[in-house]
Amino acid sequence: MGKYKSYKRQVLECMKALVERGYVQGTGGNVSMLVPGGKAIAVTPSQREYASMTPDDICIVDFNLKQLEDNGLKPSMETAMHLAVYRNRKDAGAIVHTHQIFASVFSVISEPIPALFDEAASAIGPKVEIVPYALSGSPELVNNVVSKLDNRCNCYILQNHGALCLGADPANARRNAETLEKSAQVYYYALSTGKNISVLPQNIQDLMSLIVAGRQDEEMKKRRR
Repeated sequence: MGKYKSYKRQVLECMKALVERGYVQGTGGNVSMLVPGGKAIAVTPSQREYASMTPDDICIVDFNLKQLEDNGLKPSMETAMHLAVYRNRKDAGAIVHTHQIFASVFSVISEPIPALFDEAASAIGPKVEIVPYALSGSPELVNNVVSKLDNRCNCYILQNHGALCLGADPANARRNAETLEKSAQVYYYALSTGKNISVLPQNIQDLMSLIVAGRQDEEMKKRRR
């Protein structure tokens, strides 16, 4: 594994944790991590069963989609999407793309998830937006994702697909996926009652946006040192 050993292990540990939670199944979903220096990422391979995956299976890819190590595997078909996020969100150090159940419910009804809890909004942002549908791995999906990134939230719902969560590192990105799933589950059950949904007051939402942005700014400062 050479000099990328630590990053491969972190990506694999994150993916294994997502598998345990049922957020990904089989070969669906993917995880990546920015290699310090910002010139390459460690990313899960394509069409590889996660249950039997080892650190050596994790691919190292530069920002031109060139593999820097030959491990006999192709990187995830969504690698271009991950790279586009890193290019446009300098605070992101890791990305998880999942097929978690409750977030996926909102992906098929195209319903954004509002700010329901301050602890969730302060972690992932006050609104989880819908990224319009495009075929998996397509340039159109990459463009659709990029078009939503300027809201500086850490979670997005991919229409008819799943969820995309960003974080400072793989563990943080995974926690953001967990926070998203809790909010999605509560929102789903709340909607099923037919009663009015209580969301956070706008001034609190604005405050949470500032908290999220401030944390991201600090992360970007660390990367420039």
